[in-house]
Amino acid sequence: MGWPLLGETLQFFAPNTTSDIPPFVKKRMDRYGPIFRTSLVGRPVIVSADSDLNHFVFQQEGQLFQSWYPDTFTEIFGKQNVGSLHGFMYKYLKNLVLNLFGPESLKKMLPEVEQAASRNLKMWSSRNTVELKEATANMIFDLTAKKLISYDPEKCSENLRECFVAFIQGLISFPLDIPGTAYHKCLQIEIDQGRKKAMRMLKNMLEERRTKPKKIQTDFFDYVLEELQRKDTVLTEEIALDLMFVLLFASFETTSLALTLATKVLAENPLVLKKLTDEHDKILRERENFESGISWKEYKSMTFTFQFINETVRLANIVPGIFRKTLRDIKFKDYTIPADWAIMVCPPAVHLNPERYKNPLEFNPGRWEGIELQSASKHFMAFGGGMRFCVGTDFTKLQMAVFLHCLVTKYRWQPIRGGEIVRTPGLQFPNGFHIRITEKKKEEEQKSQHITLLASPDNDQASHYEI
Repeated sequence: MGWPLLGETLQFFAPNTTSDIPPFVKKRMDRYGPIFRTSLVGRPVIVSADSDLNHFVFQQEGQLFQSWYPDTFTEIFGKQNVGSLHGFMYKYLKNLVLNLFGPESLKKMLPEVEQAASRNLKMWSSRNTVELKEATANMIFDLTAKKLISYDPEKCSENLRECFVAFIQGLISFPLDIPGTAYHKCLQIEIDQGRKKAMRMLKNMLEERRTKPKKIQTDFFDYVLEELQRKDTVLTEEIALDLMFVLLFASFETTSLALTLATKVLAENPLVLKKLTDEHDKILRERENFESGISWKEYKSMTFTFQFINETVRLANIVPGIFRKTLRDIKFKDYTIPADWAIMVCPPAVHLNPERYKNPLEFNPGRWEGIELQSASKHFMAFGGGMRFCVGTDFTKLQMAVFLHCLVTKYRWQPIRGGEIVRTPGLQFPNGFHIRITEKKKEEEQKSQHITLLASPDNDQASHYEI
């Protein structure tokens, strides 16, 4: 169980570069089996790499288990954040968010997602290099902030995203408020600047909407304001603002990590890249109007793309642990888990189980052929599970699929530097992933001009050129 108070927290958060099951978990699985006890941040925790127990935990939420996160999490995201609410209030907020991320809303959002991807890729291709993790995070944040609160960074005097960036290092670092640690610095920024500044900006926007209400709902803020003004509402301004804060933060960090890894994997797997490109080129060839945007029918036809996305997030394991808390003593198989203990479901151990996934460390999108995934399963929980299955899953998949379509049909890219992966235990690119992006059309024009020049009768070396 480790040292008093600290427990095994230091070992749990120790950086590693493996793509396998985290060393902390793997070592203890080999010694104790798929269910074992530890102590993290001063609290007893049961770690589960057992698919049956994981499924049981998710299915019994609200009855035997409830969502729980360390105090450091709630200090950053607010005590009224959606992850800390339970029962009716959580279901109410989940339905509220589905108004933004439901199928009908995504159909309307599709053209905007494509325009954002096309615009940013065009801009990045004009640069010598681009750091993809940061660039995609900016792209996704701007898009989500526009849909949530009609935020336009060019028209706003304060940069909203900068308020959120400060939290990331603290969240993935040693979570004790000890002077000198990244978390301590993050907490100080959060108290003095970051969170207060972001919440003040959101509160001011809400007040402005109150004084100048719109006749037609144009974003999620309008919908929230309407809910707040209802006489029978259970929504409070504090909960509404915390919800906005969490949605904005979650929107850019996880999806940008997945897109960065996806682009890196494609550069390393030319056969996968070819198959993905063939699927998207086929969509363009069969389109009546080549210049028209992606239709919903085309999006739903991206079979291999969704297999590729599933395989990317399986190996990414962006969320290394999903926390719950027992509401009473629980018996499971030969184990008894005391009331008020934390349970950490370990997705990497499930996703990298060789009994379920042949050659689990191999990137193989074909393993998903013929498998329909509408939600989590015992063996796949990249987006959570149970009643807390991520409501933004379909939005994430939409953004990834559309970005990949724009990327592989119009551009080529070359890794320049970075791309090294470190887990602490969450996925990070400490040196970023710097790539050079070139338009296929421009590249082909340049090649054509080069060939024409070499083949010119005035060129003494015309007989030596190669195509």
